[in-house]
Amino acid sequence: MQSTQRQGLILASTSPRRRQLLAEAGYAFEVVAPRFEEPDDPLPHVSPMMHVESLAYFKARSVAGEYFQQTILAADTLAFYDNTLIGKPSDADDARAILTRLAGTSHQVITGVALLAPASGRRLLQHEVSIIHMRPLTSRQIDDYIETGEWRGKAGAYGIQDHGDEFVERYEGSFSNIVGLPMELVGRMLSNWVA
Repeated sequence: MQSTQRQGLILASTSPRRRQLLAEAGYAFEVVAPRFEEPDDPLPHVSPMMHVESLAYFKARSVAGEYFQQTILAADTLAFYDNTLIGKPSDADDARAILTRLAGTSHQVITGVALLAPASGRRLLQHEVSIIHMRPLTSRQIDDYIETGEWRGKAGAYGIQDHGDEFVERYEGSFSNIVGLPMELVGRMLSNWVA
């Protein structure tokens, strides 16, 4: 368990999964919603890793003016299949198309993590990559999952922490990264951080 004595840590996120992971690790923090509109398309001419790191940084920076003396932690998690961004589905049909495309294949889940200390100007950007190997899925399995609504707000149209885990044959890398906040990486970043 991590020390709960870290003062002034701001989690710039509205994700209940990130909040839960950070709390379960024992960190004391305040949650603030970032004021940053994510682009629909990947940033041009950057790798998927740089893309998620940049999005995490922009989220952290969006609250920096109001939390100038604190350390701000932000993250962004996206799924990539064949170097193509798989975002959050816009509706049930989009979710169905995404799951159909991913069925029986492997894809990457990449989370960019940003730490920002506005007062000193210090920032640290890193990322974690996990690989998910999906089972082949029938149309019926996909339709049943779509009916649950659990696909909403999730990159790749499923949550491994929910019923979407039934679709996963196996994964490589950090489970918490797949959920939305790679706690092993966050722990290393915070343990070396001096705001």
